[in-house]
Amino acid sequence: MSQTILLVEDDDKLASLVAEFLESNDYQVQIEANGTKAIDLIIEQQPRAVILDVMLPGADGLTVCRTVRPHYSGPILMLTSMSDDIDEVAGLETGADDYLSKPVKSRVLLAHLRALLRRVEVSETLESGTEFIHAGKVKINPQNRTVISDGQVVHLTTAEYNLLWLLAERSGEVVSREELHRKTFRLEYDGTDRSIDLRISRLRKKLGDDPKLPYIIKTIRGEGYLLTK
Repeated sequence: MSQTILLVEDDDKLASLVAEFLESNDYQVQIEANGTKAIDLIIEQQPRAVILDVMLPGADGLTVCRTVRPHYSGPILMLTSMSDDIDEVAGLETGADDYLSKPVKSRVLLAHLRALLRRVEVSETLESGTEFIHAGKVKINPQNRTVISDGQVVHLTTAEYNLLWLLAERSGEVVSREELHRKTFRLEYDGTDRSIDLRISRLRKKLGDDPKLPYIIKTIRGEGYLLTK
């Protein structure tokens, strides 16, 4: 995987300002203004992270995110203007790991980017040298972040994999939504955020779980989620 941050933004002035700020903080940045070209770059170059605007020429940001997700597991930070006809739920459902509304302060953007990269780095460090983890019909190889369900390789986003890993570490036990939210976002759960619920829903779909009567990741009403052993 490349160490470059790919910035997909068609506003030349904004892209230059963001790139200069990130480079001043020791990140390598590549800029791409066209969504269709960004799809090829992400799949071929596997950047360390992607900062992705929603409104783009060629393919829009949601299409870019949805298209690359089966082939790219790195973090995607999505940006959109307040006036765009999109909300956080739509962004997360296409596979984005985080979401910010423009205009966004440079330091806020940097903090979110660092948090995404830190979660990847911590996960990689903790998993090095660890053997397979089995949870029911799900098999996880933490060394290469491979997930197999019913004998089929499952392609997960970074956020989805990290969430599954949190559940797998305590398979057979209930993990509260508050704990999952705190460990994922490093923020206390406010009782209304649906990000964890959305990622659980996407995980179930990719693992072949029954959404109406889940048997892989169970919802324990009033308590949290449980990955079956």
